[in-house]
Amino acid sequence: MSVVKERSPGPLGRVLREIPATERAAYGPQDRASPAPQWKVVTVGLVLAVLFLIGVSTVAPATMVGTAALGLALGFTLFHSRFGFTSGWRQLVAVGQGAAIRAHMIMLATAAVLFAVILSSGFALAGEPRGLVSPVGIGLVVGAFLFGLGMQVGGSCASGTLFAVGSGQSAIVLTLFGFVVGSMFAVFTHTFWTETVPQGPRVDLAGLLGYPGAVALTLVVLAAITVATWVVARRRTPPPVQRPPSARGAARVLRGSWPMWAGAIVLAGLNAAVLFVSAAPWGVTSAFALWGSKFLEFLGFDMASLAYWQVPANAEALANPVLADRISNLDIGIMVGALVASAVGGAFVLHKRVPWKLALGAVLGGIAMGYGARLAGGCNIGAYFSGIASFSLHGWIWAVVALGGTWVGLRLRPLFGLANPEPADSLC
Repeated sequence: MSVVKERSPGPLGRVLREIPATERAAYGPQDRASPAPQWKVVTVGLVLAVLFLIGVSTVAPATMVGTAALGLALGFTLFHSRFGFTSGWRQLVAVGQGAAIRAHMIMLATAAVLFAVILSSGFALAGEPRGLVSPVGIGLVVGAFLFGLGMQVGGSCASGTLFAVGSGQSAIVLTLFGFVVGSMFAVFTHTFWTETVPQGPRVDLAGLLGYPGAVALTLVVLAAITVATWVVARRRTPPPVQRPPSARGAARVLRGSWPMWAGAIVLAGLNAAVLFVSAAPWGVTSAFALWGSKFLEFLGFDMASLAYWQVPANAEALANPVLADRISNLDIGIMVGALVASAVGGAFVLHKRVPWKLALGAVLGGIAMGYGARLAGGCNIGAYFSGIASFSLHGWIWAVVALGGTWVGLRLRPLFGLANPEPADSLC
């Protein structure tokens, strides 16, 4: 979320514009040389990774260590692919650029096929695998809208926040703080959303259609969305997507910007691996409620008495160490993995000054996302990615409503000093 100045390549090419660095899909031509590795930071990151895995092994079984290792791989992949959820929706709504959304479709299609194989087999290393299927109700609609709005104001999504923090974007720590605060609001209002507001049904498309039917339907819808993005592009002629500086050849794997399609396939494979190893798909935001509650417990608050923490699965997480929590290990792994990846690519940088408008937007956007994710049964990962791959109807509804929240968020961004992509400019 640091602010940098760059020249617009469009007709107003002499005009400097301010763009939050963590949000730009591009900041230079593909053939620019990649910076030199930052070996001291790489060493620190590798030491942290080893200590992290050792720490997990002392409080959790081997499958949890494997899950933590997959978190490291997710962070490495997210950084190198610069896989944009927040920017992807913004690009589509603002200028009709659907390249990132088409990458989403590749990711979802690959994950759906892999999930179907694992879920139908009934076997995973940590027990019977279960997808993420959440209720379709008022909470989903409110939460998804808040999350979509918060993504654009906060400048990042759930997974993006973690890999941005890991890669040194210190301003995004404010978004992470907002995530935790918003999650705690959801913890304190849990009773209202579960007892006062009507709960909708859990709709499992695989249960209704069988796995072959659910996969076929999913692939047809994903193909239709892909075609729709091409139609929108023909009507609006969006600017091309540029990518960050990258090493060439084999070195690009470790020190380059990966093609979006490559990142999509790797992320799908890693999510399926998380399902196979831990018996549940990739999620992000439930850990933020745990971290906030652990902190309040440290200050002397009785968090276990709250209704949210009396849900059996939640109670177990609160009673155990943080490193015994599956989602926490994935989140920590993402941050450490991104630290190593950014340093190897010479892109790790700490930002010391953050304009107050950007800081305010980061916190408020994070709060909206943290609260929204708990209401909606997940975020861009747990609801959108893992939900759709698990053949849950709530994942599709989340995507549609979050797109509406994105539209509103785009109109709020200028209030916080955030730029929106324009037809004449490269995408951000």
